[in-house]
Amino acid sequence: MATIFTRIIDGEIPGTFVWKDPICVGFMSINPLQRGHVLVVPRVEVDHWIDLDAEVASHVFAVSKKIGDGLKKAFDPPRIGLMIAGFEVPHTHVHVLPMYDIRDLDFANAAASVDHDDLGNAANAIRAALI
Repeated sequence: MATIFTRIIDGEIPGTFVWKDPICVGFMSINPLQRGHVLVVPRVEVDHWIDLDAEVASHVFAVSKKIGDGLKKAFDPPRIGLMIAGFEVPHTHVHVLPMYDIRDLDFANAAASVDHDDLGNAANAIRAALI
């Protein structure tokens, strides 16, 4: 059975994308730790990131850096966080987010819901910064 991320990538479930290429995608988290929280996800379903093909892993991290640069430009936080936890969905994904405090990496602080207009506005700001 396809993971929820594959279903988002395939368009079966709506997602707010900031990046799409043949190897990976970046879309907004619906349980963000901070405004601008993006998930970078390879199209191939691999549960643990260390099991990714080296070229796919390299590309995912390169895209994560580009999105991090876009987040810095769009929101000007003191830090850009990057985390791989992998417990929530069995499909490799990199969390890339603006950080204002170390607590911004604590999933206990994740939003339970999100305003979809704000999510879209944040995605627009990120996409504009990636150009």
